[in-house]
Amino acid sequence: MRPKPFALERYMSRYEFRAEISLSSSDCESVSQQELVSWADDEARRLWDGLSLGYTESPGVPLLRAEIAAMYAGLTADDVLEVVPSEGILVAMSCMLGPGDHVIVAFPSYQSLYGIAESIGCDVTRWRPDEARGWRFDPAALRAAVTPRTRLIVVNFPHNPTGYLPSPADFDEIVAIARAAGAYLFSDEMYRFLELEPADRLPSACEVYEKAVTLSGLSKSFGLPGLRVGWLATRDAELQRAFAEFKDFTTICGSAPSEILALIGLRNRERLIGRNLDIVERNIATAETFFAERGGLLAWNRPRAGSIGLARLRWPSGALDFCERLMADEGVMLLPSSVFDFGDEHVRLGLGRSNFADGLARLAGWLDRRSG
Repeated sequence: MRPKPFALERYMSRYEFRAEISLSSSDCESVSQQELVSWADDEARRLWDGLSLGYTESPGVPLLRAEIAAMYAGLTADDVLEVVPSEGILVAMSCMLGPGDHVIVAFPSYQSLYGIAESIGCDVTRWRPDEARGWRFDPAALRAAVTPRTRLIVVNFPHNPTGYLPSPADFDEIVAIARAAGAYLFSDEMYRFLELEPADRLPSACEVYEKAVTLSGLSKSFGLPGLRVGWLATRDAELQRAFAEFKDFTTICGSAPSEILALIGLRNRERLIGRNLDIVERNIATAETFFAERGGLLAWNRPRAGSIGLARLRWPSGALDFCERLMADEGVMLLPSSVFDFGDEHVRLGLGRSNFADGLARLAGWLDRRSG
């Protein structure tokens, strides 16, 4: 198995740490280690102060897995495997799929969600949204794509890069389609808890379907990507055992400091999520004012959840050229849709950082200088 080069990550590796301001970061504003540790309760503080830098338990420290399981109805710590988030996709796909299997993937998406299946030798169908209908993923199109060989359906809601969130009725239909097909449902939920309207939050797939696998972690909604802590949650015990056995060939176990910091973060999740939602809401309002002033350049379907959005760009030479010129001239990074293999007419905006307004101001100044 040798996946194709990861276009998004290769692009980010060129620009992410050279940029003065990123307008495309997918994660939310982070906190310092010192601040996070200051939030620790007595138990977590003792664990941190007495931490040994030896190997850790392969499935993840039990206290952390119990804290994760508590966020899902009907799950226990045994239903959770700690992974690095991107590792979780590799582990799950490798255990669920084989050559010739049919996979349906919500697209555009993070390349691992379809690229690993392709490298295994699967037949992959890309389930595309309707931009004119607010980036809706129509369950009828999903149903039409199912075949007798459909082994896996992959969804990502809240959706990266559009910020789309299905209605409860649409989500229920997606689950029903997977169940009727006898297919696994892999649900990337890295942006869950960042719904702009809390009442819109969907149940986790692992709560409502016995053959569902939920991927989540601390990188996006929680703003703690440096910890590299994520998890696979499923009620399918046989599949969970397979995941644990495969992990023996990847990271084996987690980072001891990261696990305790992750425990502190999860025990303060309301504080982290609340702060990040405030930033996202403020940045959406800023973006909409900017778009109203420059409607001939950028337009979008307002995101419903998550810290990202996909805007249509009207630029004669395309989004990639626009983004590279902006970076070269101004040190501001935007992400072109070409890195998602999704044409060259959109850019992804990252809405979770506190300097977003500064980045838009830099973009506005650059545009004014070019037209002046």
